[in-house]
Amino acid sequence: MMKQEIEQLVEQAKTSFQAEKYKEAIRLFQTAHQHYAEQGDKLNAAEMANNLSVAYLQDKQNQKAYDIVRGTDQIFAEAGETLKQAIALGNIGAALEARKKFQEAEEAYQQSADLFEQVGEKEMRSTVLKSLSALAVRQGKQIESIFQMQKSLASKEKLSFKDRVMQQILKLPFKFLGK
Repeated sequence: MMKQEIEQLVEQAKTSFQAEKYKEAIRLFQTAHQHYAEQGDKLNAAEMANNLSVAYLQDKQNQKAYDIVRGTDQIFAEAGETLKQAIALGNIGAALEARKKFQEAEEAYQQSADLFEQVGEKEMRSTVLKSLSALAVRQGKQIESIFQMQKSLASKEKLSFKDRVMQQILKLPFKFLGK
């Protein structure tokens, strides 16, 4: 496959994903992943693995989502691609959470958030912190959830009206406790 053909294939896969045609997106991302793997292009293969993982999660194929994304964070780390490493860790966290591996998911999300902070990526960090907050709620850790959500909002550059209201609401429990 020529470079232009594979790029078109990837764009088709992204379009299919956005159109919620997950099985088609999976098929196209798999083809791209296999192509890059056969070419020895570890970075692009890891990128396609991450795309595949997200598509698998949307298609409720949680084990496949985890299997394909596992280890991609290390590929990006070895290449010095910290932002992509952070994204991969977030995807690993999502796959682990879908598999109900909550402690491992929490660790992956936290590593992801730390790396996003390191590279100054505030919006993506905020998204991961929201995932950590939701995970804490699922585990019955309400106070921890509030802290994570507060950190999420604090990491955003611009708060929407909804975010500002949420920020005020999250302060209420501590006002009642006198803290």
